[in-house]
Amino acid sequence: RTWLNFPCFSSLPCEVFTKQLDAHPPQQHQHGHWAQICSGNPTNRIRGCDRYGCGNFGADRHSGKGKHVGVDVICSDGATVYAPFSGQLSGPIRFFHNGNAIDDGMQLMFPDPASSPSVPGYCVKLVCIHPIRYHGQIRRGERLGKMLPMQKVYPGIISHIHVENCDRSDPTHLLTPGKKSHVPPLPKRAQDGRWAAVCAGNPTNEIRGCDKYGCGYYGAPRRSGKGKHRAVDVICADGATVYAPFSGQLSGPVKFFHNGNAIDDGVQIRGPEFCVKLLCIHPIRYSGQISKGQVLGRMLPMQRVFPGITSHIHVENCDHSDPTSNLERGKGQ
Repeated sequence: RTWLNFPCFSSLPCEVFTKQLDAHPPQQHQHGHWAQICSGNPTNRIRGCDRYGCGNFGADRHSGKGKHVGVDVICSDGATVYAPFSGQLSGPIRFFHNGNAIDDGMQLMFPDPASSPSVPGYCVKLVCIHPIRYHGQIRRGERLGKMLPMQKVYPGIISHIHVENCDRSDPTHLLTPGKKSHVPPLPKRAQDGRWAAVCAGNPTNEIRGCDKYGCGYYGAPRRSGKGKHRAVDVICADGATVYAPFSGQLSGPVKFFHNGNAIDDGVQIRGPEFCVKLLCIHPIRYSGQISKGQVLGRMLPMQRVFPGITSHIHVENCDHSDPTSNLERGKGQ
């Protein structure tokens, strides 16, 4: 038998039998990108980092002793799950073997190796979902099942489908075709530099994915689709140290809620090239100069106000432009 590194629960190695990991057809990556896997996530956005770990391929597992051999595609609990490509179903696949609420999944393969042994194709495992069936054929984009209640097992995690190629190769480029094309063009000034890490424990400024309260990327829907998110939510654990992304002049306080709740605080930093508001933090001061990377304050207790949300700093450019490229320093390069 083989120990499998499950995507987000580094303290819980999971047993699967060797027969589930036996030879499969090679992953053919040249014939096209996969369809949307989860309703509400049309571009197959990948989970960033939360207190349980990170969702990208190759992320650390088992306290750095292992690597993530899958990709975590963001998916809200109960959401509809679709087939990424046409193929043959098999299963069930259990990762936990303990009967918890998310211990279900299936495998999808194209083509059938018995009928087309020499034809390369795809073979993938989708875990933490309940499929409508475990056998038979399914077509690309057809309803495959539903996302299981991950919040019930791991409160506060970014709910996601674990997507693992059967040969453990990286499926990222198949899942996120043209991802950069969905990001609006940036003003020229935003290309002039990269900001420092904003929060302790998040060295690459990973952006909040989607949870029951909404999504953290720039342009995400707000107010039941009537508005757009004109900021970016950088993942930050409650109480974590917050740092200045660039050097500049502080001003504040900046209030967002105006109701005195536990996270209604923030500050503005204006430098020669950038001007940004950092909200849901308590700064060490509201005025004076600060240098890039210097301690700015601490993250406020967001879980107290929004239980189960992915705690984050609201990062908003003063002109409401998109700060994503400045925050994601070299991500995906």
